[in-house]
Amino acid sequence: MMKTEKRTRYSMVYMPGDPSDEIYFLAKGTIKIGTHSSDGKEVIKSLIHPLAMFGELGIIGEKERQDYAQVLRDEVILYSLKNDDFRQMMRKNFDLCSQVMSSFGQRLMRAENKLESLIFKDARTRIIDFIKDSVSDRGRRVGFEMLLKHSLTHQDIANITCTSRQTVTLVLNDLKKSDLIYFNRGKILVRDMAKLA
Repeated sequence: MMKTEKRTRYSMVYMPGDPSDEIYFLAKGTIKIGTHSSDGKEVIKSLIHPLAMFGELGIIGEKERQDYAQVLRDEVILYSLKNDDFRQMMRKNFDLCSQVMSSFGQRLMRAENKLESLIFKDARTRIIDFIKDSVSDRGRRVGFEMLLKHSLTHQDIANITCTSRQTVTLVLNDLKKSDLIYFNRGKILVRDMAKLA
């Protein structure tokens, strides 16, 4: 039932206004899900990494895409499946249905956590929390340190944390100066997760 697709870097998987009739599963690479405000400012809602599902709102009634999905720096491989076929599978498989419900629940909790973060935390804390969460989720241990490989620019991090590129650069440089992290293009090394606060 699934169709395999390769997408080149920075290409769009879908755009606002496209029919919301397929669900996607990411096999390789990273995709950002985002939107633009009325004045053209980009807001990145989430980053999709391998083995994750995305574009799933059509299953629960979205007719047209409200967001866009764009490939980041490296080519991606993904699988697409028609919503009708996926719903049919869900009707026959309770475990699949349960997993999908769990996925929607996690999505809702992430949205609520992001809203709370915007209301209660300052820009520096949001940026540090983003680094800590990313390293905890996808980083790998190197001795006593944690290494995160990523495809994000400072502007991308700003668009995720609802800050400015200048603020992201200032915070990262400050953390580097304090010897809490080391970073260069595509890598962040956290020296001590406990001290990163």
